[in-house]
Amino acid sequence: MRKDSRLSRMLHVLLHMDGRDKPLSSDVIAGMLTINPGIVRRTMGDLRIAGLVSAAKGHGGGWMLARSLGEINLLTVYLALGEPTIFALGPTIDSASCGLEIAANASLQNGLSQAADTFRTHLASVTLADLIVGASGVEEIRTV
Repeated sequence: MRKDSRLSRMLHVLLHMDGRDKPLSSDVIAGMLTINPGIVRRTMGDLRIAGLVSAAKGHGGGWMLARSLGEINLLTVYLALGEPTIFALGPTIDSASCGLEIAANASLQNGLSQAADTFRTHLASVTLADLIVGASGVEEIRTV
């Protein structure tokens, strides 16, 4: 199963947007992430709907932060991206009437739900500003 790296990638982009005096175009972001600009536009559109970024149209247009880094926690970004699947694990339904499979699936689902809750709690406790504070080479980060 392929990893879903949208959360990590969008956190990276949002951090680069901080302190800029002009918008970042979809093409620039796509180049930074080595992905298609159409994917960038669609994903940034989700972040715009969530109120995290704004868009400027026309020549010199692009994407800008709509809120400060301290006002954006990681959970908000995760939710804006549609809550990407956290785990590759999951229950089976090969024998839906088998009591043993039902018990195994219930236990697995309980553990996965607890882990997902812990993950969401962690995301809610960290802001983008916290990531900047924890980063080494902050000046290097701002030059892209």
